[in-house]
Amino acid sequence: MKNSFVLILFAGFLMIASLSCDAQDTNEDKRFKASPNFAIKGVKVQYLQDLELMIFSITVDGQAGKSTPRAIGKMDGAPVVGYVFPTTLQSSDVGFSATEGIVALALTSHPDFDDTPLWDENADRKFDNDGLIWHPHWVILQEDERVSGGLAVKEFDQKDATVKLPPTNPGMPMYMDSPGFQVVTKGPDIKVIVPAYRMSNKTDFHYDGVSVYMEVNASDKDRPMLGVYNVYSVASGDLSLPFTVDQTH
Repeated sequence: MKNSFVLILFAGFLMIASLSCDAQDTNEDKRFKASPNFAIKGVKVQYLQDLELMIFSITVDGQAGKSTPRAIGKMDGAPVVGYVFPTTLQSSDVGFSATEGIVALALTSHPDFDDTPLWDENADRKFDNDGLIWHPHWVILQEDERVSGGLAVKEFDQKDATVKLPPTNPGMPMYMDSPGFQVVTKGPDIKVIVPAYRMSNKTDFHYDGVSVYMEVNASDKDRPMLGVYNVYSVASGDLSLPFTVDQTH
């Protein structure tokens, strides 16, 4: 069943994004908005039962993953681009404590920082220099009218003992995980491979696909730490999460 909270939240998100997508100054590359590399033409999640693997994939009009942000040399204002799979999964399915919001698998690139301290995505034996390389995050998204894209990664009080994060989280006060799944880009496709047990073996859910521009905030208390500032493309057109998992033997 689709989560009604998800649908209500995304309806508000689309309204905010359509009204104010250019309302705030950011470090976004203005070419990204019209780039075919972010224009989604298809999205798919496939469960390979024989291998117990989930394959999340987004297909674009151009070359998936080719467009990445330019470094600005600091964390505050650091640009982030992403291909994101919003889902109807629960927060506890992917290792977080119970909390409201949208469970999303985000494939991101950001050259100014590395938030996957356990993983060496460019295989150079250094673990702190590969934020530019496409990599996955589980995140919890919530509506946030302080940013022009209408959504932000949910934050929490570090003193709140009820908040539980997966052991692979990057140590930030947000509902974010750096699970280290393999991301593959080839031609128009970007894919991520997820073992089913890393999703509590939940293989029946609804999802969508979006491409977005995000930005880190480390100085303005009136903005979220990581907010969505622009939405480039939506697979369903209306973020209704209409797609279901393809079950393959």
